[in-house]
Amino acid sequence: MRVVVIGGTGHVGTYLIPRLVAGGNEVVVISRSRRAPYLRHPAWNRVRTITLDRESGDKDGSFAKAVARENPDVVVDMICFTRAQAERLVEALRGRVQHLLVCGTIWIHGPSVAVPTPETESLDAFGTYGTNKLELTRYLLLEARRNGFPATVIHPGHIVGSGWIPINPLGNLSLTVFERIARGEPLHFPTLGFETLHHVHADDVAALFQCAIERWSASVGEDFHAVSEAAVTLRGYAAQAAGWFGRDIALEFRSPDEVWTRGLTDEEVSATWDHIARSPNASMEKARRLLGFVPRYSSFEAIREAVSWLQVKGSLPGAVGSVDGADE
Repeated sequence: MRVVVIGGTGHVGTYLIPRLVAGGNEVVVISRSRRAPYLRHPAWNRVRTITLDRESGDKDGSFAKAVARENPDVVVDMICFTRAQAERLVEALRGRVQHLLVCGTIWIHGPSVAVPTPETESLDAFGTYGTNKLELTRYLLLEARRNGFPATVIHPGHIVGSGWIPINPLGNLSLTVFERIARGEPLHFPTLGFETLHHVHADDVAALFQCAIERWSASVGEDFHAVSEAAVTLRGYAAQAAGWFGRDIALEFRSPDEVWTRGLTDEEVSATWDHIARSPNASMEKARRLLGFVPRYSSFEAIREAVSWLQVKGSLPGAVGSVDGADE
């Protein structure tokens, strides 16, 4: 098959593209720049890359038309953020494509009620990112179920793996948090630390996209979470991470703002509250039942790989362990 991947050089595309090539597909990647993937792989030598600016192309309608001109059997859109973008792509591809798969987010859910949360529950997203993703998800599923358009939406959790910084035990991207843990310093939380994060290895997200493509009849008209089998609490995550550095650190809860925010930017503090407010804990039962999909990595396995990669790169002290491809 001819597969066009929009935004294929990012976190998930780094793993998805080699999977698609290994499956015998002709792969075209559309990207706004010639940025290399996070990890090198020989499969990229067999991929054709097209440079297109989606923002300007969406304004004049040329982007979706350019995708359609590639005559794809399958389109994977990793960077669709609004219903308007989805609508343009659907209209350009209607009657011309076998399958459109779009990347959503578990932030289509608001605060958890019963956990783990299935795809159909707690659909009370808040914040621009989550509400936009929920709107485009509803649009695509309605197009599939009412008008027969072959769409699927995959909702990743906090994507992690070699090549980038993981969401830390305070729910933000600050390396300062891991540095404190590595030094054995106490870690302060604004809450009791029972809130949850739900990570997923980028390769598991890629594998689920691949699985949905291969199991077309079961995936069309459906949306699926892409997370590890179990979410982690903030306090449990901190204790686990301390063990990676050979530390046994003190965890302090309900700390004053001037204490737990020390060394964090306003953006990082805001990210902490965003994650605490949602406290995601998503179910993988639907993907297992309809697609036979089970994620390979636990949350801690995926996070530990990312931390090891940061250590190999010299961004964090110590050595958790070797990481395949960390020197790439």
